[in-house]
Amino acid sequence: MANGVEGKNRHFILEGVTETEAYRSPLRGGRRSSVPERDRSQHGGGLLRRIDELRAEANAARDIQREAGLEEGLGLQIEFESFPGIELAFESLARERQGIELLNVRREDGEDGRTRAAVFVPDGKLDHFEKLVSGYLERKRDSAGRARDNRRLIDAIQDIRAARLRDLWTDDPEEFPVEDKEPFWWEVWLPRGRSGAAAAFRERVEAQDMQTAQGELIFPERIVLLVRASAEQMRRSMVTLNSIAELRRAKETAEFFDSLPPDEQSRWLQDLLGRIQYSPAGDDAPHVCLLDTGVNRGHPLLAPALSADDLHTVEPAWGTDDAYGHGTQMAGLVLAGDLTEPLAGSAPVEIDHRLESVKLLQRDGAGGTDSRHHGHLTVEAVARPEIAAPARPRVFGMALTARDNRDRGRPSAWSAALDSLASDDAGQGDNPRLLVVSAGNIDDSHAWLRYPDSNDTDGVHDPAQAWNALTVGACTDLVEIAETDAGGHAPIAPKGGLSPFSTTSLTWQKEQPFKPDVVFEGGNAAKDSLSAVTMPSLSLLTTHHRPADRPFTTANATSAATALASRLAAQTMAAYPALWPETIRALIAHSAKWAEAMEQAFLPESRNPSKHDYANLLRRCGFGIPDLDRALWSVANSLSMVVQENLHPFKKETGKQPALKEMHLHNLPWPRDALENLGETEVEMRVTLSYFIEPNPSRRGVLSRYRYPSHGLRFEVKRPSESITAFRSRINALARDEEARTGWGGGDSSWLIGSRQRHKGSLHGDIWRGSAAELASRECIAVYPVPGWWKTRPALKEYDRVARYALVIGIEAPKVDVDLYTAVANRIGVPIATEI
Repeated sequence: MANGVEGKNRHFILEGVTETEAYRSPLRGGRRSSVPERDRSQHGGGLLRRIDELRAEANAARDIQREAGLEEGLGLQIEFESFPGIELAFESLARERQGIELLNVRREDGEDGRTRAAVFVPDGKLDHFEKLVSGYLERKRDSAGRARDNRRLIDAIQDIRAARLRDLWTDDPEEFPVEDKEPFWWEVWLPRGRSGAAAAFRERVEAQDMQTAQGELIFPERIVLLVRASAEQMRRSMVTLNSIAELRRAKETAEFFDSLPPDEQSRWLQDLLGRIQYSPAGDDAPHVCLLDTGVNRGHPLLAPALSADDLHTVEPAWGTDDAYGHGTQMAGLVLAGDLTEPLAGSAPVEIDHRLESVKLLQRDGAGGTDSRHHGHLTVEAVARPEIAAPARPRVFGMALTARDNRDRGRPSAWSAALDSLASDDAGQGDNPRLLVVSAGNIDDSHAWLRYPDSNDTDGVHDPAQAWNALTVGACTDLVEIAETDAGGHAPIAPKGGLSPFSTTSLTWQKEQPFKPDVVFEGGNAAKDSLSAVTMPSLSLLTTHHRPADRPFTTANATSAATALASRLAAQTMAAYPALWPETIRALIAHSAKWAEAMEQAFLPESRNPSKHDYANLLRRCGFGIPDLDRALWSVANSLSMVVQENLHPFKKETGKQPALKEMHLHNLPWPRDALENLGETEVEMRVTLSYFIEPNPSRRGVLSRYRYPSHGLRFEVKRPSESITAFRSRINALARDEEARTGWGGGDSSWLIGSRQRHKGSLHGDIWRGSAAELASRECIAVYPVPGWWKTRPALKEYDRVARYALVIGIEAPKVDVDLYTAVANRIGVPIATEI
């Protein structure tokens, strides 16, 4: 490399570059949707009649509830329905001090869709809605003459009635049971407000000959448990089970285990074992904890990296061994990657991480009659190794997904459980966790024949929509078919392309996170004119769970990719032990690049790709294929700076609602002179922002105070012609009010994804491409908050929480021999730590 810097240099971990200042968003309130005015007398009179009819139903419900032994929580669930094409002001329906709670909100698709809101109304509180309508009829005003007639709310309501079973259904409408008498597992979401509500609910359910599963998930506003019953039983029990906020169909586990016959028996295992240097047992080395079917520690390749004390199970009767084989396959890939290369080579192999195992399932799938709550089991599985060895750094790897993709990116109980585990909301965020999760597989060989269209239509599976998890899809470089009996079969995916097995988020609603986050090798499939098949030569080589029979087998799809991603996370932890889980995730995403085959397949050839094109590429391939060297090292013409910070997003002053509190300005040690000397040479800046949100998965709505994430963070970069004052003014309305108004400046079209699209989920990244001269003055980056339920749900009293984040900034001049690294090192006065 130029200027005397050779080999690989450690990334810059920056401190003291952050300024904190008070923050207020420059955005003002959004435009209120239009609600047509109704004939007050006719419309209000009709609603009063509906309320009067409801009073008789509420009295009957109260009598039934008392006969069933209910002493508190008496009341009726009521459904409010809007006129077509009108947004119902559902927030105004709740009066929590009176016990009137908004249970869920559902919207029909399309411009003429309706909004429906289910509300729990305690016994005797129907008068509240009667007073609202009466004020509407009387055109009520306050002492200052301002309208207090609730016109927008009342004019939007077309109907009010007692809620039916279907009104509590917030899952895919097509999943609602068709057969009345067929029992299945319901996911029951209860309000969390009342103490002992879950235990009381279980008693009522079991008293009515319905079954409940062990375990429950607890979120800020909801408790989720499983109930096995028929639709007829649930409908008959609605009045006594009146605390239900939402109903969904419980997930069945995925057929995600892909085991192929071994390609050949290896005679070189002993040679490989003689070349491996294992990390010693103890709590210093990072551990990858596999949540799977167990691991057979008797395999000679795995035993030195897996202590007997580190084998766990969620069900003692199962034992910790791997009878099915999938967990042992994953363990081999986590430990040493695809074994083809180290077996064929002769170089020493150094492994600086170790293994843990929690047996989460006995075998493939749990079936529709399984009473196990997958979210609850995952929480239990994570707890086992943490109790046994709380101090060690670890990565959790899980290749278990649901059989379907009906959530389409919307949070589920299972995905929200992963988000809770990652953010450590039970511990107030003191011990965040890095969870690596498979995106789920396309396992239909007929679908592989439609590659890559089948990837576009098969969505990422639950729980891989979790915001905080590192979600892993599959790519492939495996295109050489070695089988002599392959006939006319040819590889389906090109070298560097998306694997035929990989699911995507292209069909998700546009506001949902980009998933997968990254892709790793997951193997290929082959096809002829009639069919598609998997082949050992298009798969990865790994450890077999019965080593006495044969030492090796093959694995593929997003399970294998997830094992490789978990391995890279552990390697990054070993190189940078002081970095947070959020930062490890950021470095992995930051190191990723799209292969040429991906860009050729998914970006247009006839024109310059738009930001929308790049967003769709993200939904297929994530940020691309991570690279170990880029994740761990900077070099002379390609460097990374890492910032870890804590920010207070919100504040609450006495007598006021919570408000935005502060933002950060990062003044970076920029290689300004070196960039200016490059002039019009094309360079690249990559920015990655990673943080963990605390989830609130209630389907009470998606607007205003009813949000899923606890908070959001955004980044913006100073523009070339923009002064620091102008930059602060553009980002911060408070600064703009305090200082001279300097304007907003021009646009910034050189970002590939752009600020309108990149800030989805809790892992944000974007790439700026332009001249080195333009990049030379972009040394300042702002990180600022946007609202989440910490701010918009003040009753939960979480508005003073601290938000951690990791920011990674990369500069790359790939086409020139220039020493940018030394220029930065000289500015901050640090010695250059080099690995040859």
